[in-house]
Amino acid sequence: MTTTQDTISEVGLLKVSSKSSPASVAGAIAGMVKDGVPVEIQSVGAGAVNQAVKAIAISRGFLSPIGIEVACIPNFADIVIDGEYRTAIRFRIVPHYSTGVPQSEDVVTF
Repeated sequence: MTTTQDTISEVGLLKVSSKSSPASVAGAIAGMVKDGVPVEIQSVGAGAVNQAVKAIAISRGFLSPIGIEVACIPNFADIVIDGEYRTAIRFRIVPHYSTGVPQSEDVVTF
């Protein structure tokens, strides 16, 4: 699945590398979810995917105490890096509000 530039501009696309700090990425995920911004994480390579999955797990620890659970939906994306086609793994973050119904401005739609 290839994401168009229009979709990327509507969604917060976090690019994670093998050297990314999972705690920092988790903080970004949590902040964006709290702000109602749809989040996608993009990773290329096993090390980057590992850091992304750790970040998603850590973000649950930031969000669950305030009544937000997150799930992720993985998919593939064909991207171009330095003129070469690569396959990235993208994780779409889906929030679930467990403490009542969120305010209309807090609802995230995909």
